[in-house]
Amino acid sequence: MPRLRRFEHHRFVGTRDDMRVYDTDDPSQYEALEARVEADDLLERNLLQSFGPDELAEARNRGFRPR
Repeated sequence: MPRLRRFEHHRFVGTRDDMRVYDTDDPSQYEALEARVEADDLLERNLLQSFGPDELAEARNRGFRPR
């Protein structure tokens, strides 16, 4: 499965502008994230975040909500 540039090793990627987390292993969520990244230039504006450990629980712990 493809992943976003600079986030190839991360399953969960969050968008800081709306505090949503996307599961890039889910095809529909990946498509939605990819569309947002391109339309809103999120990568260049540094509005994407990965999590360590790369788990949904960690994303929630940091205030992100699932898509």
